[in-house]
Amino acid sequence: MVEHDGGWAYKVGDVFSESFPSREEATSAAEQAAAAHREAGGDAFIEYQDARGRWHQEVEAGDDRPATHVEQVDAPSGEEQGRAQNGA
Repeated sequence: MVEHDGGWAYKVGDVFSESFPSREEATSAAEQAAAAHREAGGDAFIEYQDARGRWHQEVEAGDDRPATHVEQVDAPSGEEQGRAQNGA
């Protein structure tokens, strides 16, 4: 977990979550987010722009879910960070 915006947050890659009042609440939110990404859902139409500015349209299967988990990682400053990880 990292201190962020007056509270605690978790990170997915370089993106911070919303801030939580305590480290424990941020950890719990990271675990809930990781679990939600593993749950199957319905198929969905998605549209996105790639790094080159091209738009793509796809149907994403609801049962094609990433493997996710929350891990504690040492930050360069020695502080613990919680990071929600996505793996294929």
